[in-house]
Amino acid sequence: MRDALHVGVKRVMAVVCSGFSYDMEVVSHGFVTEISKTGAENEERLHALIDDKEVPRERLCKLFEPEVLPPETSSGAGEDSEGRDAD
Repeated sequence: MRDALHVGVKRVMAVVCSGFSYDMEVVSHGFVTEISKTGAENEERLHALIDDKEVPRERLCKLFEPEVLPPETSSGAGEDSEGRDAD
């Protein structure tokens, strides 16, 4: 799982670098807060930014899934009707 996360992060950073001018050292530190805002205001801003990216996130995930996730098995053994592991 850790490898999948790292591959995904590297791919997203490559996408950002491919068409935008950002300092990747700054980006690698995560969400940039506004010092003039409170913690709660920055948290609200972060959630709004995340919610705003749902459609692009889905599109980018579909692009990277074949590289990051193992192929699905066709047998379906041990899975319920929605493809989850049956306990």
